[in-house]
Amino acid sequence: MAAETASHGVDLIPIVTLLTAGVVAVPLFKRFGLDSVLGYLAAGLVIGPYGLGLFTDAQSIIHVAELGVVMFLFVIGLEMRPSRLWGLRREIMGLGLLQVVVCSALLTFAGMALGYAPSVAFVFGMGFVLTSTAIVFQILNDRGDLSTPKGQRIVSILLLEDLAIVPLLAVVAFMAPGAETSSLASQAAHVAIGLGALAGLILIGRYLLNPLFAVLAQAGAREVMTAAALLVVLGAALAMQLGGLSMAMGAFLAGVLLSESTFRHQLEADIEPFRGILLGLFFLGVGMALDVGVVAANLPLVAFAVVAFMLMKGIGIYAVARLLGSDREEAVERAALMAQGGEFAFVLYAAATAFGVIDAQTNAIFTSTVIISMVLTPFVIMAVTRLMPTPAATLLDGVEAPDGLTGNVLIVGFGRFGQIVSQPLLARGLEVSIIDNDVEMIQAASEFGFKVYYGDGTRLDILHAAGAENVGAVIVCVDKADVALHIVELIKAEFPLVQVFARAYDRGAALSLIAAGVDYQLRETLESALVFGCYALTKLGVPEPEAEAIMEEVRRRDEQRLAIQQVEGLYGGRQYFQGNRPSPTPLTTPKRTGRSGNAEAEAVLKGTTSPGTAAT
Repeated sequence: MAAETASHGVDLIPIVTLLTAGVVAVPLFKRFGLDSVLGYLAAGLVIGPYGLGLFTDAQSIIHVAELGVVMFLFVIGLEMRPSRLWGLRREIMGLGLLQVVVCSALLTFAGMALGYAPSVAFVFGMGFVLTSTAIVFQILNDRGDLSTPKGQRIVSILLLEDLAIVPLLAVVAFMAPGAETSSLASQAAHVAIGLGALAGLILIGRYLLNPLFAVLAQAGAREVMTAAALLVVLGAALAMQLGGLSMAMGAFLAGVLLSESTFRHQLEADIEPFRGILLGLFFLGVGMALDVGVVAANLPLVAFAVVAFMLMKGIGIYAVARLLGSDREEAVERAALMAQGGEFAFVLYAAATAFGVIDAQTNAIFTSTVIISMVLTPFVIMAVTRLMPTPAATLLDGVEAPDGLTGNVLIVGFGRFGQIVSQPLLARGLEVSIIDNDVEMIQAASEFGFKVYYGDGTRLDILHAAGAENVGAVIVCVDKADVALHIVELIKAEFPLVQVFARAYDRGAALSLIAAGVDYQLRETLESALVFGCYALTKLGVPEPEAEAIMEEVRRRDEQRLAIQQVEGLYGGRQYFQGNRPSPTPLTTPKRTGRSGNAEAEAVLKGTTSPGTAAT
């Protein structure tokens, strides 16, 4: 049978087994209120070399499935525009760095308390400091917390920890026996290669990727666009790996560089299926890699190490969070979510083994400790969620999230502008769905008979839940220009057949919305100001028909100016704008027209040259 399978090509049995394990385990665990990550880990343990033995090489599966983590960070990068990333710089270099320093000190001390030498305890502790990006991102994504302030703080810490793997690998190499004899030039060369790879990726991302996708889009081959998206992700990961840096960090950086591209949403849609499958495969591989034999032979040590390390790291995370102003609930939640070790620990421990800092047996114990901590994380989060006291009343009392809404129109943002827009629609009897992310406004609107759902219009899952793909029009009434533009771009990319009408903050915002393909835009103060100006004219003695004619002329000139600005930019079409700069006039009207006294003056009067040119 095996010979027959081999003669016909690819052996599908392992692939079918992996898919079956995930398809069966995850829904089963979800049904009992458990996390999907836990389902993958448990399934991997069952089918792995220490369970049913259907697979014997878990590490090879993990190496392939790490691409899931890489793609996950690429998708996160697509949502993290450079301006947004720059806005997190204090959290990354402040909160992230402080947490790494505090937790590394506590965990190194814990390792020494277990009887390890200081150098070995340092390696053990630093591997555990590096939180599992895959688990934390997956849980935040499932909860919808990635874009929340507390979620962004966790993302900042994870980014710093991913960056920390680079100096940590250098430190491990320096700790190797005989490493002190290595030349300074060799160490400098490694640093230069890493920086060169980083600079090269930034240059390629900034100047080549957008033109590349523009050419591919014109070709009209969808499968080539998908292949190009995979090429970008894997190419960036490879570039960083060759430079001695983190593959995941390379993919994240590529995502950030493409976050302002017009192809951003297409890229995210192309990568999403591969990301989900490979990330699940990664968790299956981690479950398989748990060496039950090593755990059984060193059960007291491993059990104590897991408890001690998770406890010490949790204490460090909680202390840093409280020190930097987080409330108790957020600090406890962050500690529970990030108290485990992560996938980069496997890389660090493998490097330490290769350099002779630790032996293979110690590596197995360290790796098992990290894997068990990853397995326990969903249980810890569930326990903390149940033990944390629930406030008697919260801001979200009586506030519902959108779920399968249907209607003729979807209004995003229900402030003073959106409230007025809704009136003629409701008066006509249209079915209007409304979402907003201001809880106090939602509660106030309910007192006046409005049903407003809580939701962030910049999130694609919320728009789907609000039924954006089925409405006749989406009306964007948010007051922030950048948020309105982001929502319009998202809707136009995901629901191209849906009409989008948007409130524009000012003229610059209107031009940006037009460029994004909005079907209709209106500056929030334009019509009210025109009505106000017309009323002022009538009260100043101008006949009402004449005042209305004047306002129509102002409208016409404004439309002409806006059309020119779409081509020439914000300062185009100024000839259509009425200014109040005074024009000098003579005190008395001359009795005869002026005449030139020489050839140069004659040229100026005829307009064939400028005064400055004539003078020279």
